[in-house]
Amino acid sequence: MNRPTPTGYHPRMSFSPRRPLRLLALGALVASAACAKPDYSPLEASTNETFFQAALKALNGKNWTKASKGFEQLTFQLPARDPMLPRAYFYLGVAHQNLDEFILAAQAFSRVPENFPEDTLAPLATFQAAVSYSRLWRRPDLDSDYGVTALSTYQSFLAAYPDSPLRDSAQAGIDRLNEMFAQKNLETGDLYAQQRAYDSSIIYYKDILAKYPQTKVARKAMLGLVKAYKAIGYRDDAADICATLRAKYPKDEAVVKACGPAPVAAAPAAPAPAKP
Repeated sequence: MNRPTPTGYHPRMSFSPRRPLRLLALGALVASAACAKPDYSPLEASTNETFFQAALKALNGKNWTKASKGFEQLTFQLPARDPMLPRAYFYLGVAHQNLDEFILAAQAFSRVPENFPEDTLAPLATFQAAVSYSRLWRRPDLDSDYGVTALSTYQSFLAAYPDSPLRDSAQAGIDRLNEMFAQKNLETGDLYAQQRAYDSSIIYYKDILAKYPQTKVARKAMLGLVKAYKAIGYRDDAADICATLRAKYPKDEAVVKACGPAPVAAAPAAPAPAKP
């Protein structure tokens, strides 16, 4: 722990051996005061610029707690149009993100495009806000509200910054979220199917095919539809889904098991003999 040199004290200063108890008491007092000092104090910097640099030094040193406290204080004390303010919000988001405080991180990042849309950090801040929101939705079975917010933030990023070098990463984030949304619907559909509520299961399976047709989950949704249609006697609907499954997954064992082997095409009829 780097401790500031107390006023009036120099490490090379010599003391008289006649006062050992007083020296011990003084040393204990100094050590106690240094250890009791808070992680970040506005008294460490005399101006906003030096305060900003101190917080940035903490960030670069991966002292995330100290950096978050410093940049948070800067967001209150900087003037509304100060050019350091969008950077303070952005670095505050970085600090919160590294502390796994993703709600606070998303809120800090979002302040950059909201309040400073023309700032050069606005695209990256929007992207990182989407990343932070997506980290809050960890599994499909959990509440998906943050996933919805993450998806809309990614989509806003692509709409606002179509030429950004981060567009492929944003699309990958969207694809991952869509897989999770599709999986959430699949689990709900399967639950209804287990309860033999096939009409309800069909609604969720069809919703996957309508909204998330490119996901890996779509194949499982079609297999669920085949089972549900057969259970309620909708043979023609089951046959239509099976035809699609065979076309997309011709050698898939699960498809063969659900739909049976592909029908053999009838041989063409022999031509009638020519009349003499």
